Amino acid sequence: MPREIITLQVGQCGNQIGGEFWKQLCLEHGIAPNGLLKGAEDNDDNVNANINHQQRGRGGEGTGMTNNNINPNFIDDRKDVFFYQSDDERYIPRALLIDLEPRVVNKLTVHGPYRDLFNPENLFIAQDGGGAGNNWASGFRQGEEHHEQVLDMIDRESDNSDSLEGFVLCHSIAGGTGSGMGSYLLERLNDHFPKKLVQTYSVFPNWDHSQSDVVVQPYNSVLTLKRLTLNADAVVVLDNTSLNRIAVDRLRIENPTVDQLNSLVATIMAASTTTLRYPSYMNNDLIGLLASLIPTPRCHFLMTGYTPLVLAETAQKSAVRKTTVLDVMRRLTQPNNIMVSADTRSGSGCYISILNIIQGNDVDPTQIHKALQQMRERQLVDFIPWGPASIQVALARKSPYLKTPHKVSGFMLANHTSMAELFDRLLGQFDRIRKRNAFLDNYRKEPMFRENLDEFDSARGIVQDLVDEYRACERPDYVDFGVGGSGGEENGTAAEASASSNGGRGSKASIRKG
Repeated sequence: MPREIITLQVGQCGNQIGGEFWKQLCLEHGIAPNGLLKGAEDNDDNVNANINHQQRGRGGEGTGMTNNNINPNFIDDRKDVFFYQSDDERYIPRALLIDLEPRVVNKLTVHGPYRDLFNPENLFIAQDGGGAGNNWASGFRQGEEHHEQVLDMIDRESDNSDSLEGFVLCHSIAGGTGSGMGSYLLERLNDHFPKKLVQTYSVFPNWDHSQSDVVVQPYNSVLTLKRLTLNADAVVVLDNTSLNRIAVDRLRIENPTVDQLNSLVATIMAASTTTLRYPSYMNNDLIGLLASLIPTPRCHFLMTGYTPLVLAETAQKSAVRKTTVLDVMRRLTQPNNIMVSADTRSGSGCYISILNIIQGNDVDPTQIHKALQQMRERQLVDFIPWGPASIQVALARKSPYLKTPHKVSGFMLANHTSMAELFDRLLGQFDRIRKRNAFLDNYRKEPMFRENLDEFDSARGIVQDLVDEYRACERPDYVDFGVGGSGGEENGTAAEASASSNGGRGSKASIRKG
């Protein structure tokens, strides 16, 4: 039975990366921009050959099918995890497009090539269309003002699902709508659907001040991180600084555009859901994908890696000419392929958990075992001293509709203690402007900050606790972290403060299943 996932795209950034994500999913499932399945006449010989190859590999399901007689309905995929079919057989994304100003949503649903794909009832644009002005407090307040309309849309999509597993939120943490309204929606999802998983794809800002045009992004980011820590089950960190570096260094694009960076993000998002959409024996649902990556509730911020990276317009520039399972798995852990600006080199922190998704139609499981053995012998990866030191691997089929230049590709989801470095850098930027009480006038105009600025201090404390816990993960005595003994009283107090500031709920206890 499919475990459906509802996607919430909030704010300018969230809708931009969400639009690219749906474009990628349509390509991988043979869905035309109008939502109809592409017929045999739209598929080239390579696609037909791949389809027949996969069907023969599943015990002859494809027997009797020729290259001239392809029925896309025979493809063994799960479109209904992310799509549902309308009365006229069109595939409609289980997505809500939410923004406080109309520009990006209109670009997707009025002017864009995929304008006929989305459900018009699932679009929310604030009537005044003024946006949040890069002010987290304004986005949060407007989220509260419009919550009934947005929650009605979410309830309708939820009721349209047979077995809803959870929600995916796409947003930025540095602006106004994605951070503020996204934070409000996280809190409401936590209350409204307490047994459903909430995963986010959160875009972190550029750390170089010369590349940032939002002077208050440290305020917005810390306030959002509090909600991501307390109200999300898993956060996939997408770091703008690292994405720019990869585009320049790995793809050799001198000045990457926003569309090119969003295409990179869409590749990551699609790869992370491959085993949900093209199921194999393991990791067929979100709970199975995330449970082993997150051993403790707070440390649920995940980094990603992907190799070999290719954009359509740079396909001829790929530096990788030959791919093997060992080569792909080795590259995935190399720092220059990690999409987070944190030091993952040996000696700089350690991995809490790793999941590699290897995509390829002819991958032999024995190749996986050999690759794991060689990586273990060479000690290429440092793991935490208090948990299992092993890389989990899931095999996934490639889409038969897409022709790729490489036989094997790999995606990594990892939990690494160097995430503390990312959050610590953010706290440093926050402290520099907070100690001077700079740029606070627009926040004081909003109800949350009208009487005092305690919310800033509460959010900073929770992010600091997160940094401390990630650093404690590197020590053998982490299992005693926050439970009596050394540091127990201090950490216990912080946990109580977290629960108090979150309406008494505290953080989510564990990865849960509805």
